[in-house]
Amino acid sequence: MSDRRVRHPVFARFYMRFAAAAEAKGEGEFRRELLEGLAGRVIEVGAGHGLNFKHYPPTVTEVVAVEPEALLRAKAEHAAGDAAVPITVVDGLADALPVEDASFDAAVASLVLCSVPDQRAALAELYRVIRPGGELRFYEHVLSTEPRFARFKRRVDRLWPIFAGGCHVSRETGRASTAAGFENERRRDFSFHTSPLDIATSPQILGCARRP
Repeated sequence: MSDRRVRHPVFARFYMRFAAAAEAKGEGEFRRELLEGLAGRVIEVGAGHGLNFKHYPPTVTEVVAVEPEALLRAKAEHAAGDAAVPITVVDGLADALPVEDASFDAAVASLVLCSVPDQRAALAELYRVIRPGGELRFYEHVLSTEPRFARFKRRVDRLWPIFAGGCHVSRETGRASTAAGFENERRRDFSFHTSPLDIATSPQILGCARRP
């Protein structure tokens, strides 16, 4: 276990309020779509305060939910008690997951690969812990394909991570997952935001990639 610690208590409180507004405007449906059809043993990276937990289907036999931020992790532990599938919440970092190689049928990354310090290292860890043939389910906001909006997002990214718990708005996560060795099976691109304040995060992707 790494001795690094993630401490964003102010942002964690803001995120929980913001996430509640996003859920009210339909984000819960994206989370349901993300997890639909999953089965077996699953690791969720950056589980936050457990918003995905209620959407896991009964075909999932176990979830190991990794969350490094202490306040969010405590809330996730509470949410796990109300879930319909067995969920264990653990401390850990996306680039140093405290689990064995090829020990999961699937991994879930939900609005977290924007925030990890080293996206390449996090994806390499996900590749390591998913068994051959297993799935990576992803729901992330990404860089826009529209050139003017992409330039705007890159400018915003100079300051956004400072105030948003390390979140970046200009990462090309779909391309990065392919570079990490995953094979994309399906991907849906769409736009979603709750107010003018989060328009920079509006280009989003949702889908499934597979470890060969």
